[in-house]
Amino acid sequence: MNRALAILLALALVLAAPLGASAGADSGKGGYSRLKDVASITGSRDNQLYGYGLVVGLKGTGDSLRNSPFTEQSMRSMLDNLGIATELGQMRSRNVAAVVVTANLPPFVRPGTRIDVTVSSLGDASSLLGGTLVLTPLKGADAEIYAAAQGQVVTSGYAIEGEAEEVSRGVPTAARIPNGAIVERAVAASFEGDNDLTVQLRNPDFTTAVRLTDSINGFARRTWSNAVAREVDARTISLSVPRGISPARFVAAIENIPVTVDQPARVVIDERTGTIVIGADVRISPVAISQGTLAVAVTELPQVVQPAPFSDGVTAVEPRSIVDVEQTDGPISIINGVSLSEIAAGLNRLGVKPTDTIAILQAIKSAGALQAELVLQ
Repeated sequence: MNRALAILLALALVLAAPLGASAGADSGKGGYSRLKDVASITGSRDNQLYGYGLVVGLKGTGDSLRNSPFTEQSMRSMLDNLGIATELGQMRSRNVAAVVVTANLPPFVRPGTRIDVTVSSLGDASSLLGGTLVLTPLKGADAEIYAAAQGQVVTSGYAIEGEAEEVSRGVPTAARIPNGAIVERAVAASFEGDNDLTVQLRNPDFTTAVRLTDSINGFARRTWSNAVAREVDARTISLSVPRGISPARFVAAIENIPVTVDQPARVVIDERTGTIVIGADVRISPVAISQGTLAVAVTELPQVVQPAPFSDGVTAVEPRSIVDVEQTDGPISIINGVSLSEIAAGLNRLGVKPTDTIAILQAIKSAGALQAELVLQ
């Protein structure tokens, strides 16, 4: 069975499928989500930290000091701070690597709290396996120190090389230190005394914002006898904390309110990996599709040519190539408003390659029949 015939059969199966099955599948697409799963309260956000440090204890896989002069400067500076005088001249150690340390500072943390950090090589080190990060201050965007990191790094990859072959897996020049940093300064973030709060949807949508506002107000009328929420735009909802309750208790009371999340019709295509993600609301208008296959076969049949008798010629080999081109065009098939997810499922059942499916989806979009946003990655 050629590819064109497989595509046409898949489309025929889709057209033969009852529309009631499609509607039933789409009716359960939404479900319920909690407020705290689809939105966040303004003021309770992470803050990013960064720092520069040294990883020591490597087994000859650190920076080459000739190519990474900043590593040598950092080593000399560290030893000077420890009261160890270093002689002039180039150092030859390969057991040290310069790294950049990053971390996310969660909201409401207090001094003494431990957070995870990520360590990434800055020089030409080949691996951070077995290394230990020396005490590194972590700064925020305001250049103030908020945490200090130190500890043994944990890598998820390795690299082993010999004179003629190298074997590697993962990225051995990036690592993590679980609970590797201690918070030294807290970021001011408190709900106390704040009677006006803002809810930010992670995926902006007017329908979801209105539904969430109605759900919050319905709960508030039953609990506090008045509405407390007002939709501002597709992402923002304004909240007023009722009297007699703290902002923290108010947030705890509403963050589990269920809401049905709506989403726009969207098709996401990753051409590099052949991945296709189709939303439940994606539909197509009546459209005719025809896709053919092109097969090219090249056969090499070299011939041996003998020289004429009593001549000075030599035996030679002459190249001979046979090229066959065969193109099979399938008939035009008309589809009428079926679910795009059913088309993709039918194509996959018959073994149609993702690249062919992607080509069909792009052609349908160009024809204006795809009633959805097409996102190419």
